[in-house]
Amino acid sequence: MQSRRHTPETEEHGIDLAPMLDFVLNLLIFFIITTSFIKEAGITVFKPEAVTAEHRESGNILIAIRENGEIWMDRHPVDIRQVRTLIERLHIERPDDTVVIVADRESHAGIVANVMDEVRQGGIKEVSIAADPGS
Repeated sequence: MQSRRHTPETEEHGIDLAPMLDFVLNLLIFFIITTSFIKEAGITVFKPEAVTAEHRESGNILIAIRENGEIWMDRHPVDIRQVRTLIERLHIERPDDTVVIVADRESHAGIVANVMDEVRQGGIKEVSIAADPGS
């Protein structure tokens, strides 16, 4: 009797990673698309109360004005002369953005008016001032 040697077929054992990589890539694309690119002011201010305040979805660009007159954009203090150039740059990148000015209740109205003027000269016409609803 002649013995035959049985040669097993070469089979690869393992996990196919291609579907998992496709899934991870799809998740990454989903999160990139759905992430909101919001420029925040970066400080906390005490907004004034207004009985006629309306609830709106927040704007895309927040500018905070502290009680001492400091202006903050994107978590950095800025000078009033920088506001227009920053707004122009942001407006070129995303022309549909709106601006919300979050002014402290103790801030001066003149500074708020100057910031609004700089924002409008920067190309964004829709500017809102944030307020808490009054009682």
